[in-house]
Amino acid sequence: MISRVYLIAIALFLSVNLYSQVDKAPSRSEGEGPWPQLIIRGVTLINGNGAPPTGPVDIVVEQNKIVAIKTVGYPGVAIDPENRPTLKKGGKELDASGMYLLPGLIDMHGHIGGAAQGVSAEYVFKLWMGHGVTTIREPAAGNGLDWVLDQKQKSSKNEITAPRILAYTAFGMGSSQPISTPEMAREWVRDNAKKGADGIKFFGAAPNIMAAALDENKKLGLRSAMHHAQMDVARWNVLHSARAGLTSMEHWYGLPEALFTDQTVQDYPLDYNYNNEQHRFGEAGKLWKQAAPPYSEKWNAVMNELLALDFTIDPTFNIYEASRDLMRARRAEWHEEYTMPSLWEFYQPSKKSHGSYWHYWGTEQEVSWKQNYLLWMTFINEYKNRGGRVTAGSDSGFIFQLYGFAFIRELELLREAGFHPLEVIRAATLNGAEALGMDKQIGSVEIGKLADFVIVEENPLVNLKALYGTGAIKLTDENEVVRVGGVKYTIKDGIIYNAKALLADVRKMVADEKAKTGYVIKQPGID
Repeated sequence: MISRVYLIAIALFLSVNLYSQVDKAPSRSEGEGPWPQLIIRGVTLINGNGAPPTGPVDIVVEQNKIVAIKTVGYPGVAIDPENRPTLKKGGKELDASGMYLLPGLIDMHGHIGGAAQGVSAEYVFKLWMGHGVTTIREPAAGNGLDWVLDQKQKSSKNEITAPRILAYTAFGMGSSQPISTPEMAREWVRDNAKKGADGIKFFGAAPNIMAAALDENKKLGLRSAMHHAQMDVARWNVLHSARAGLTSMEHWYGLPEALFTDQTVQDYPLDYNYNNEQHRFGEAGKLWKQAAPPYSEKWNAVMNELLALDFTIDPTFNIYEASRDLMRARRAEWHEEYTMPSLWEFYQPSKKSHGSYWHYWGTEQEVSWKQNYLLWMTFINEYKNRGGRVTAGSDSGFIFQLYGFAFIRELELLREAGFHPLEVIRAATLNGAEALGMDKQIGSVEIGKLADFVIVEENPLVNLKALYGTGAIKLTDENEVVRVGGVKYTIKDGIIYNAKALLADVRKMVADEKAKTGYVIKQPGID
């Protein structure tokens, strides 16, 4: 990735692709299947639509489609074999007795690495799949649209071990000249659709260009996402985007600006410089306080209009968490074994790397961000309560957030915002599928849908930490400290992957790189 998000917007607008490609994923050597028939036996089902768990059930898959979900007994009662679906010749049985099954998870903000991070697609994909992520939306096609479409096609054929990929091209990418008129915007959008992109990721542009691009994209039936970058948000906030046809927003930029009552721009200090990451993120932590207060007339009016427009919000809470607790993000236990040395270096304090805003990050900044989160989470939770669609996205690869692990952290933060655990799972599954226009294929466990599942031995509703690759810490009755959980099986298109084996592959990649270079993870400023 290039060094700053705002440069992405500007550079792409100037038709300069500053991304460098990472290594593509190798041919698939993991996973069992698919089989003509797959029966998952005796599992407790959490189906993704908000319904409570039920089980034991047997789930029958044929030709990558769910054909039956049969209740086969009651908790604590022996299952009568005569009451179970029959295994056909050539079929496969998977005993999941006592385990929990969810729909495949959907990461709505999944960058597939980048040259600055120095990580391969295989590394990224296995971290996702090892955490049950079977579908990602790639916002901005950072390694180039052709590159992403190649990996998308290979994933769809299961030629590589990877989630299903939806490719959203950054607006302006590949244009031979700056997009300076509405007709040029429309032409670029039409060309983007012809190339096979699933949608567009916007960062900002002049209002007439934004309006034209969104209108044309909507006419073509494609979807869209937007990071309302500060360089353009003063004239084009979330309400402008939603009215013009944007289908989803990323992060939260543009939403407080739509809630201003006595100003039109963020209250920037007069010595503010957007190129200074400390300025950018320090002041961003004060932005929600400048918006209309919760449940006020303006606050309600903006929310109700977004609801009426069937607008999707993908908050990506996790990617800003270092802002409110730098030490927590920096010392996450998975960094030691799962974070590549090049990625760790990318995270370090720097005046050039995007998100490395640790010039002198302190108590005052973290307190501001904690207060920022309270207001932000209040809006998101109430949006959900009133029927709005909220999804789960991680934006991993920046600011100490690691692929896969960060997605599970996003689920924990949705829970902190006030979501019931069942609402958290729905945000991470069915809501994402609806936002992608794929809810007839994925997102819930229903007859006729594809065989994308996550199977875990612990109940994730009781403790979402059970979904982390490092598991959850538990003290046994014998006073023994153990690790429990971690996804056991990730099933995509009816192919069963050993999730723990995928993560073991990642650990080996990291260990091999450290052994080759002698690299040791050190905390900033410590020799």
